[in-house]
Amino acid sequence: MPIIEVKYAAAQGRRVARSDIAKAASALAADVLGKSPAVTAVVVEEVAAQNWFCGGRALAESGLASFWLSIRITEGTNTRAEMGDFVAATFSAMGSLLGPVHEESYVHVMEARGFAYGYGGRTQDERETGRRAGATA
Repeated sequence: MPIIEVKYAAAQGRRVARSDIAKAASALAADVLGKSPAVTAVVVEEVAAQNWFCGGRALAESGLASFWLSIRITEGTNTRAEMGDFVAATFSAMGSLLGPVHEESYVHVMEARGFAYGYGGRTQDERETGRRAGATA
């Protein structure tokens, strides 16, 4: 049940469908982190290359693409190795979609505690135990 946020600036002259980025992000979460696409939400925002700066230089000057992908997952549901694989796979996939990617592109896997994270009005801990927090047995 992750939520994924992607901000991107494509390489000069390259058009990318936001739906392609959303599909790629969801597929990576499923394939690498084992997250169900049925409960994965993705928000994709394009940023103009002249408004994205890496090392003090606008991407429009370099002709490169860049992205920032943030994914929130429940703490303890993935190993460090899986998260590292996700970072590497995401960088590769975004490069394929966006064009040559500036090294100053980022993937952030954020782990949230199960009692502090959820959807549909229930925390992840409640989903795991089948009970609402604070309910008596």
